[in-house]
Amino acid sequence: MPASEAVQLDVRGRQVRLSSPDKVLFASGITKRDVAEYVIAVGDGILAALADRPTALERWPSGYREGMVLTQRTGAQGDGFYSKRVPKGAPDWVESVRIGFPSGRYADEVCPTELAVVVWAVQQNTLTFHPWPVRRDDVDRPDQLRIDLDPQPGTDYHDAAAIAPLVREVAAEAGLTLYPKTSGGRGLHLFAPIRPEWEFSPARRATIALAREIERRAPGAVTTKWWKEERGRRVFIDYNQMARDRTIASAYSVRANVRATVSAPLRWEEIPDVTPDDFTVRTMPARFTEVGDLFAGANTSPQGLADGSVGGLETLLEWAARDERDHGLGEAPYPPEYPKMPGEPKRVQPSRARHDDEG
Repeated sequence: MPASEAVQLDVRGRQVRLSSPDKVLFASGITKRDVAEYVIAVGDGILAALADRPTALERWPSGYREGMVLTQRTGAQGDGFYSKRVPKGAPDWVESVRIGFPSGRYADEVCPTELAVVVWAVQQNTLTFHPWPVRRDDVDRPDQLRIDLDPQPGTDYHDAAAIAPLVREVAAEAGLTLYPKTSGGRGLHLFAPIRPEWEFSPARRATIALAREIERRAPGAVTTKWWKEERGRRVFIDYNQMARDRTIASAYSVRANVRATVSAPLRWEEIPDVTPDDFTVRTMPARFTEVGDLFAGANTSPQGLADGSVGGLETLLEWAARDERDHGLGEAPYPPEYPKMPGEPKRVQPSRARHDDEG
């Protein structure tokens, strides 16, 4: 089939070139132009989620088909990849911000400032946007605490939905207001706006303390165990999503799956009754028109501190100190690509450690 001719899209006064607009990105027939028009339709929401944040682009040059894989490194073999640096040839209105990785290396990452940048990223075959929980004026201090409820084998979205009210209750005890959204897959993401006064290490420590308190109250349903062999049929609270350079798909991002679902902000009362498949590239624009941006509160800027909607980590860090003092619960394992961190326990799965000890 011959390639379709490029088109120019007017994105709030900025002209964005879209090549091969009829290129099919999903087996269901969704095209590149469909994705670009989806982004424009939910523009206020997706831009609010990305504005002024370093953002990695999850790019799928051939679109997504069932069985395709996502690689971690730009240029690695695979069907999709993360682009953590501004692609060559980007227009001069695509701004960037310098960030530091745990390895000590640096990169200039895309920092969206207008909706045209998001549509330009779609032209680069981006499906999912992965913003950092920081803004460009201070890339070392998060302004969001992000809680990832990750159902393990034998559980699903409804198990995550069942514990969401407890997570909300515990977070409220710590002075935090949570905003929920589907992951676009099987889980739930809960974001709390926080004052940008703490670096990544204490923010991660605070998340661990929150997760441990939830686990104490619902041990049969929730786990904080890093090693998969220890998690069982429970919902894992992935505290390492608050480690530096770990990101979560933004609100309204398209996910690479056969259904072309999107990460959909929710009202708390509808969490038990919906499923992730309810929200797709085709259905989300009408919902957005009806309900608006339900995730706006999660993106409260530092200028909104006076309205009381932005919390702090003081209580959670007190809980972390209590856990270490009274329960011997200190640091937890980091992801494998991180250098050994201060106070971190041995980074080896328990079954292998037992085998080594026996040997």
